[in-house]
Amino acid sequence: MAFSRITGLGYYVPGNVVTNNDLTQWMETSDEWIQERTGIRERRYFEYGKDTNYSMATAASRQALERAGITPNEVDVIVYATITPDYFFPGSAFLMQRELGMDGKPVIDIREQCSGFVYALSIADQFIKSGMYKTALVVGSEIQSSWIDRSTAGRNTAVIFGDGAGAAVLTATNDPQHCILSTHLHADGRYAEELFVREPGSSRPGRAATKEMIDEGGFNVYMNGNAVFKHAIIRFGEVIGEALKANGYEASDLDLLVPHQANIRISDYVRQQLGLSESQVVNNLQRFGNTTAASIPIALSEAWEEGKLKEGDLLCLAAFGSGFTWASALIKW
Repeated sequence: MAFSRITGLGYYVPGNVVTNNDLTQWMETSDEWIQERTGIRERRYFEYGKDTNYSMATAASRQALERAGITPNEVDVIVYATITPDYFFPGSAFLMQRELGMDGKPVIDIREQCSGFVYALSIADQFIKSGMYKTALVVGSEIQSSWIDRSTAGRNTAVIFGDGAGAAVLTATNDPQHCILSTHLHADGRYAEELFVREPGSSRPGRAATKEMIDEGGFNVYMNGNAVFKHAIIRFGEVIGEALKANGYEASDLDLLVPHQANIRISDYVRQQLGLSESQVVNNLQRFGNTTAASIPIALSEAWEEGKLKEGDLLCLAAFGSGFTWASALIKW
């Protein structure tokens, strides 16, 4: 049986650093208020005319491919997660494929919000395990600063989000000791409207309604913060525990946890519940904010660069987001 191993990681974040103090020019807020509620100090915003969703993904992918020691043409499939594509359709995976010169190779665009990268990783893992493909490129990329409501009315969500991209190369291996051990995916659509952006939706009267949609705030993020927090702290623990149990491990066996970078309070709660030290949990939302599908691959790439991942380490990726959706992956590095 084939297994899949992560052989290359890469990420890209725009050069435009936006601090909490910078946000005060658009809304009533403060550095203290934002850090107390989220842990975020700054985030990156894309530079118009330079960065696009697919160009950021391409930069992250080139770095991951170089580190894996392969060329784009050696990739069999791209699985690309984003909620902020460059076009309504086709997806940004097509644009990145074109940029990398991978004509003819299949691409899959998915929309699983903050769980997007783990879902994409799972899809690629199944392709490799089935023997259909030997090498996959998994990407998470987001440009969120262009559509957030930067007014005081929208500050509860505007202060959270940032832009960036991350990528991982998966390669087939026969070694069960250094591979993705399992992935676990869940969703509950009963809570879809607790964190969502209504427009642009297809089940509407037509283009004439666009101005009305904008005026009514249909393009703004709505988040029931209390509901999201309460569900997140439960689902994170559940899905991490599920991954550990499926492979005969306990939380004490974990060497490193890379959670979706949403809120430092959620991360700290989960860490304490699992009995992990601060050094065992990767947190970089202080510098990048919530980059949705890009947050886990960016954090994972940084952890690798900083030497936090050693051969044989037991690593868990875990995410929770809009949908609601939650997921985990247990990896033997």
